[in-house]
Amino acid sequence: MKKRIIISLLFCFTISLSHAQAWMTNLEIAQSLASVQNKMVLMVWEGTTKYPYPVFINSDNGNTIFINNLFEDELVSPIIWKNFVPVIVSEDEYADLYLKIKDSRSQKYIDKFNDDSIKILDINGNILNTAYTSIDYENITTMIQDYGLNTEFIAVELMSYKQKQDFYSAYYLASKYLDYSMYMKESVRQEVIDLANIYLNEAAGFVEATKNEDQLSMQQRVELLKIQENLITKRPKKVLRQLKRMDAENVATNNQAFVAFLYYAAYEILNDKTNAEQWKSKISSVNLKKAELIINLNS
Repeated sequence: MKKRIIISLLFCFTISLSHAQAWMTNLEIAQSLASVQNKMVLMVWEGTTKYPYPVFINSDNGNTIFINNLFEDELVSPIIWKNFVPVIVSEDEYADLYLKIKDSRSQKYIDKFNDDSIKILDINGNILNTAYTSIDYENITTMIQDYGLNTEFIAVELMSYKQKQDFYSAYYLASKYLDYSMYMKESVRQEVIDLANIYLNEAAGFVEATKNEDQLSMQQRVELLKIQENLITKRPKKVLRQLKRMDAENVATNNQAFVAFLYYAAYEILNDKTNAEQWKSKISSVNLKKAELIINLNS
């Protein structure tokens, strides 16, 4: 019943957007709406709205338009709502949100979290656009092109993690983000990979807390997924070195197909057909297609 009520409220809110374009002020509800709409959340701190926030936006004919204040302009508001779920977060929430990340994020991430610039979040509250923000005004059109993601591709994994945080939900979401990064333009790909690594690091933390017979296998899966990242970032020789270092040919049985995939893709990228062929028969048709995508990225 509670779930149906929430969905009904979100539906009513969505309908009302055609009449009112005010930004949301509740992060949790904004994340829920973004989940329903397969969007990212566009977030700013409340203090940022206390003074004009100038931005640029590109018109349909290619001209760049200066907008004096992002939070008041009627031209920008519906464009943002079309591509994101925008939310203004109270400064009172800062301390609690900071405590969740202060020991588990890079300094670059913390700096982005702290500053007054626009932050693009997934539905679990993790920041995507952690790249350096210049002193120039932000361009909303460019931001949409780079970060206005349709998250349907990762929707199942996002929701699974949102509902329950454990090794498997964190690991599968990290894996899906890595897959998603391959469809991104190169200028954004590393940021998506960085977001994947947030979840992969969480998965590794769950492994450390696990004391059963699956611990070694889970640890290997984390390591192998981290190695896969080097295929996406065009470092196949490093992949082969890492596989050799971890003695990958002797991993747990349920990880051997993953090893075969990594060896096959790395050798194909290096045009070593002889070695690639030795691993091809051990790969599923799904992973062969993924390998082809990775190989094309490296061409």
